[in-house]
Amino acid sequence: MRAMVLNPPNLRPDLAPAPTFDAGVRRTGQPSIGIVSLGCPKALVDSERILTRLRAEGYQISPDYQGADAVIVNTCGFLDSAKAESLEAIGEALTENGRVIVTGCLGAEPEFITGTHPSVLAVTGPHQYEQVLDAVHRAVPPAPDPFVDLLPASGIKLTPRHFSYLKISEGCNHKCKFCIIPDMRGKLQSRPAHAVLREAEKLVEAGVKELLVISQDTSAYGVDRKHDLSPWKGGDVRAHITDLARELGGLGAWVRLHYVYPYPHVRQLIPLMAEGLVLPYLDIPFQHAHPDVLRRMARPAAAARTLDEIAAWRSDCPELSLRSTFIVGYPGETEAEFQTLLDWLDEAQLDRVGCFKYENVAGARSNDLPDHVPEDVKQDRWERFMEKAQAISEARLADRIGTRQEVIVDDVDEDGATCRTRFDAPEIDGNLFIDTGFENLKPGDIVTVEVDEAGEYDLWGSLT
Repeated sequence: MRAMVLNPPNLRPDLAPAPTFDAGVRRTGQPSIGIVSLGCPKALVDSERILTRLRAEGYQISPDYQGADAVIVNTCGFLDSAKAESLEAIGEALTENGRVIVTGCLGAEPEFITGTHPSVLAVTGPHQYEQVLDAVHRAVPPAPDPFVDLLPASGIKLTPRHFSYLKISEGCNHKCKFCIIPDMRGKLQSRPAHAVLREAEKLVEAGVKELLVISQDTSAYGVDRKHDLSPWKGGDVRAHITDLARELGGLGAWVRLHYVYPYPHVRQLIPLMAEGLVLPYLDIPFQHAHPDVLRRMARPAAAARTLDEIAAWRSDCPELSLRSTFIVGYPGETEAEFQTLLDWLDEAQLDRVGCFKYENVAGARSNDLPDHVPEDVKQDRWERFMEKAQAISEARLADRIGTRQEVIVDDVDEDGATCRTRFDAPEIDGNLFIDTGFENLKPGDIVTVEVDEAGEYDLWGSLT
């Protein structure tokens, strides 16, 4: 039987570090809960918060199905493939344990779940912490030990302890036609700046070496709060991504920004990267490059201006690494529009690129668009896109041969150390491997290496 905690998300299994999960020792009579966490890092953060609160209430966190009194399955409900994976995980948990509570994005469609698995104990939607706790209480009543369980709870992490996702907001104000996230997670709700910073500070104090800032739209952080001020360290800090990034950069950990829309104020982040306060890395969901496709997507972006912005960013911070995701085969996409995307990639020279073939998503407005692209055409364009992206990645990595790079160690085994440069995020980007002189390294170490070899996505290096 496989471990219950599916972590990290299965985006690039070859890159995923092994799960770190401290179940602890179960006392006599202690109720026990397990969890299966699927989907994006935002779901992972939700799972960690749920487990931390359950642990503070006296529950033991079980590492296997048989040891749990009930199992929480935190689902993903975006693409059909993700829905199928979530249903499969629910079914496995029911088979292995029998008592299952479902939460997460797929929980926004309870009938879809109960139609396949009518025996689940409860279904709650995304970001519904209190409802999940209520469901657990009904299924498995708490039995806390007042001498142990009500001590201040430390955060339970489903990721390796040296890095942590930091969710700064929930929901999204955009209405991209292919996306139903706002329907599932609601409109933008930014956390107060001081709350984010306090959590980040505690994580760093607990040994976290890398903070991965996530949201549905990181650039829009604080818009809903009208960029209000919060008291922090004897002064005030504004709920704005530039101010937040600057403060995070002062905590002494790597700070990596994900899902940054290319709004004009993003250029204010680049000096922070040049100064070393924030990693020279931007994860930007461009999705496409042809203006007509972007309009049909209802994306808040303009491809023509974006190339100028990229050039300006790199001028101010030459080390800047850019990653993005794209959709090919969007309804109405012509061969000429797709070719524009390939030409744009040649000019943009993005370091890391992911690509999805368009899928209809139940409830998405794009389903009603005319001229859907045949599956064989989508497959052909996807293959051509990935061939182009791979060639660009290989060339840009080759430029790093002979350079010295700061890397963070993710894993060490008998064969070597698996690390990442400042230009690579966990789970989705590349690795740097050290296969000599690694014996004294441990996860979380930050060391300097000289790059000896480069491949299509990964690097190899030696300690300096």
